Amino acid sequence: MKRKPVIAIDGPAGSGKSTIAKLVAFALGFHYIDTGAMYRAITLKALREGTDRKSETALTELAGRTKIGFEYGAVLKVFIDGADVTEAIRLPEVSKASSDIADSRGVRQALVKKQQEMGAAGGVIMDGRDIGSVVFPDAEVKIYLDAAVEERAARRYKELTEKGIKTVLSLVRQDIAERDERDRNRLFGALVKVKDAVTVDTTGLSIEQVTAKINGIIKEKL
Repeated sequence: MKRKPVIAIDGPAGSGKSTIAKLVAFALGFHYIDTGAMYRAITLKALREGTDRKSETALTELAGRTKIGFEYGAVLKVFIDGADVTEAIRLPEVSKASSDIADSRGVRQALVKKQQEMGAAGGVIMDGRDIGSVVFPDAEVKIYLDAAVEERAARRYKELTEKGIKTVLSLVRQDIAERDERDRNRLFGALVKVKDAVTVDTTGLSIEQVTAKINGIIKEKL
């Protein structure tokens, strides 16, 4: 039996990947897999357990024994070993430390394996930094979402303040710019736009406009 399609959405932080991927997945009846949440989940557990984030051995062991799950509904819930961490993984301290965790070769190998298992049967939309290049290089549809750093920072600032998390816009922008630099220069699973990906710039576009663009691309590809 032929595998159902896999849709890979890559792009930098704040480009709208998660929001759009969830909407498109719902419209198509696909499962949405938030790979960024998986790295955040490992980061949260490392922080809680006091794991040495400079120890490749410790991080690899942690990632290997951690069970990450999703519950699909009105809100996508994320679980670590059965515990709901949907809100906890979005805390600023987790965001700040997640880049260090994502630099770990062992963590990336462990999570890429989990992601490939989750999407093996197809019928999934997966977003991240290396989906079209590493996780599913044979994905039927590859999309690269992007947006100006100023707009991405404003989106993240709005998201944090709406959740009651106090921060400063300039610091959010600085954090995103630094994450961009690290993501693009990572030794393993770097953020890249693969040749067969369609670029969609979301700067100045509404969620509805971006969703319509993505749906049009998927319809054309499939």
